[in-house]
Amino acid sequence: MDQSLQIKLLEELRGLGADGDFFMGEAVHRSPVERYTSAARFEAEMEHVFRALPMVAAHSSELAEPGSYLTLSLAGLPVLLTRDKSGSANAFLNVCRHRGARLVGDPQGCKKAFSCPYHGWTWDAAGQLRGVPHEKDGFPALDRSQYGLRRLPMVERFGLIWVVPDTEADFDFDSFLDPLETDFDWLGMSGMVVAESEQDTYEANWKLLAEGGIEAYHFRITHRDTIGPHFMDNLSSYQMLGPHMRSILPRTSIETLEQLPREAWSIREHANVLYTLMPSDQFLLMQDHVAWIHAEPLSASRTALRIATLVPAEDFSPERAGHWTRNHAITKMTLDEDFEVNQAVQSGLNSGANTELTFGRFESALHRFNTDIEARLPG
Repeated sequence: MDQSLQIKLLEELRGLGADGDFFMGEAVHRSPVERYTSAARFEAEMEHVFRALPMVAAHSSELAEPGSYLTLSLAGLPVLLTRDKSGSANAFLNVCRHRGARLVGDPQGCKKAFSCPYHGWTWDAAGQLRGVPHEKDGFPALDRSQYGLRRLPMVERFGLIWVVPDTEADFDFDSFLDPLETDFDWLGMSGMVVAESEQDTYEANWKLLAEGGIEAYHFRITHRDTIGPHFMDNLSSYQMLGPHMRSILPRTSIETLEQLPREAWSIREHANVLYTLMPSDQFLLMQDHVAWIHAEPLSASRTALRIATLVPAEDFSPERAGHWTRNHAITKMTLDEDFEVNQAVQSGLNSGANTELTFGRFESALHRFNTDIEARLPG
C-alpha cells in the first residue's frame, strides 16, 4: 500500500470522525437466520464455496525446508502438505492409494518418505509411489505411476500456501489472488514466520465469527474493558479487492494526525487493517505483526478456528519471544470477546426468536460479505 493510498484512507476516516459521521451503505438490510442455522445451507456452502475456492492452508515458513510436512483438514478433507527435495510445495489428499488409510498421522515433521501404517506402501514428498511390500508376488505388473497421491490444486504466493480442496478443480489462481498483490507485497508476508499458534472450536456459524471483525458498531460495547477505548466509536471503512475485503478500523490517535506532515502518516500506526479473504481467512495487520484467523467450518453451528501470530523473521528471536507471546495473548483475548458473544448469538438464532437479522447502514460490510457468498450458491 503506497503512501498516497494510506493518506487517502486515513483522510477519509478523519473527515468522518470529525463530522461525527459514519461510513454508510445505502440502505438497511435483512439477513435470513437460516444462513446461520440451516444444515442444507451449510452443505451447499461446503460444496460451492469451501471446496471450490482456495484457502490458506499454511504459511510458507511452516514448510521451511525440503522434507518438511504438515497435515490438516480443509473443508472436511484430510490434507497433506509437503516440501519436496526440489523445494516445491505440494498438497495431496492424506489418503493411502492402496486401501484408503490415513497416510500420515503426525501433525507435522520432516521426512523423505511416507509409509502407510496399514500395509507399508510408501510415497515420496512429491507424491510418487516408491515402495510396495511383496509387490512382485502380490501386485504383478503394478503401474506405480497410476498410484501417486491424489494432488490438490495449490499455489505458493505472498508467503502463503493456497489450496483448493477438490482434486478435479481447474482453478484460475491469478484472477483470485492478483487483487491482493499490491497490499500483500506491502505486508511483507513472505518474510514472516509463525511465532505463536493455537486452535479452538466455537459453537457458532463461521460467518458470525467472521462478521465480528468487519464492523466497528460493537467495539465500545463488547470491548469496553479491553481495546474499545483505543478505537474510534462506530467508525470503520471497507473496500473490495476482487472477492476480498479490506477494512480499516481507526484508533483514537487518528485525531492527532493533523500534528504530523502527510508524508509521515502511517496507517499501521493509526489503524488496524483487516483483510477478509473469501472464504475463510482473515489477516489483521497491527503495528509490528499480523494476526491470522483461519476458519474450518464443522457444521452450521460449529467452527474450528486457528489463530496465529505472524512476525518478521528478522525480529523472531529468543529475546523477543516474550513480546510476541504477550501480543498473541492480547489478540486471542480480544477475539474471544467477539467469539463468546457470537456463541450466544448462535444459541439465540437456534431458538427461533428471530427469522432475520438487521444490518444497519454502518454495517453494510456484513451485507456485502453475505451477498458475495450467496452469489456462489445454486439458486
